[in-house]
Amino acid sequence: MSAQCCAGQLACCCGSAGCSLCCDCCPRIRQSLSTRFMYALYFILVVVLCCIMMSTTVAHKMKEHIPFFEDMCKGIKAGDTCEKLVGYSAVYRVCFGMACFFFIFCLLTLKINNSKSCRAHIHNGFWFFKLLLLGAMCSGAFFIPDQDTFLNAWRYVGAVGGFLFIGIQLLLLVEFAHKWNKNWTAGTASNKLWYASLALVTLIMYSIATGGLVLMAVFYTQKDGCMENKILLGVNGGLCLLISLVAISPWVQNRQPHSGLLQSGVISCYVTYLTFSALSSKPAEVVLDEHGKNVTICVPDFGQDLYRDENLVTILGTSLLIGCILYSCLTSTTRSSSDALQGRYAAPELEIARCCFCFSPGGEDTEEQQPGKEGPRVIYDEKKGTVYIYSYFHFVFFLASLYVMMTVTNWFKSAFHLPP
Repeated sequence: MSAQCCAGQLACCCGSAGCSLCCDCCPRIRQSLSTRFMYALYFILVVVLCCIMMSTTVAHKMKEHIPFFEDMCKGIKAGDTCEKLVGYSAVYRVCFGMACFFFIFCLLTLKINNSKSCRAHIHNGFWFFKLLLLGAMCSGAFFIPDQDTFLNAWRYVGAVGGFLFIGIQLLLLVEFAHKWNKNWTAGTASNKLWYASLALVTLIMYSIATGGLVLMAVFYTQKDGCMENKILLGVNGGLCLLISLVAISPWVQNRQPHSGLLQSGVISCYVTYLTFSALSSKPAEVVLDEHGKNVTICVPDFGQDLYRDENLVTILGTSLLIGCILYSCLTSTTRSSSDALQGRYAAPELEIARCCFCFSPGGEDTEEQQPGKEGPRVIYDEKKGTVYIYSYFHFVFFLASLYVMMTVTNWFKSAFHLPP
């Protein structure tokens, strides 16, 4: 019995089996799903590490409780106060290592059509060694010389990658909202309560978007000045209204019968968040008051905590990023979701309305459900063909690494506010 347990753990760490093999109590899981989940888990671990590194509390606690802290920092050449191990610089280096990790796997998994090839086995297994590789690449990034040049160059790469990921994030939200609306609309044929549920959720989405725009108008604008902020709020508010009208227009309804206000409500909330992120990252305006003193305008006054809005942006952005990553990994890369993005949908009568609409009742994309030779709890569903495009999957994670780097460090501010 112990030999079988050791064999299962060895297969988990070194072989191409899913990690569910290590525990007999784990449910059956498709190999394609377990692989995506493991990469998502690695990504989330690095994101959490980046958030910890950006915490000023962590830096102060290290300085207070670690004996000979400054001497140790000088000994490892991390700066007088270890500024290379915490703050913006550390996040840039860790995300550089993670981005390189996913980019290498993107190149390694090009044109893989099934799970039988050697490269597919590397993609679907060897989790312990891949964790070591990820840790080594993130740690090795701290030995990059010429810190200022690296930060200045890498932040522009991060800005481009973050912009591209915002587009992908938007597509994921549209696909998610469309699936949500279609599934709950299918339930209205048998139970009219689904109409009330759709109306309630749509009302909540628009309330959040409207409330967010109103609060930003109160805190980020003033009667005199703040013209850029007013224009940004006006343009984005107008775009939210425009997409709402387009979603219910007759020519859109004829081509997409399942389109409705729920989709536009979800996108309006996302646009509101992006507007909030832009306003909080925008440099503060300083003017002279009537007494000749410098006064900061067009930013919210939260008392002594001047960066509370930036912290809120980081929390919201990181939460949204993790949600989209998990949705992308676990559901949106399946065949049914791929068909949905191309405009091919299942017949409405085949839809079964349910609260947890992301997952099919009986699972999907399962080609083989016989026990594999590496363990009884993995369904090898990619022997005839891959469920998702491996290289595209890793490329999305590459862009997500750049996006989280820019979000956690409040975009371009990293080049000018390295923590002491």
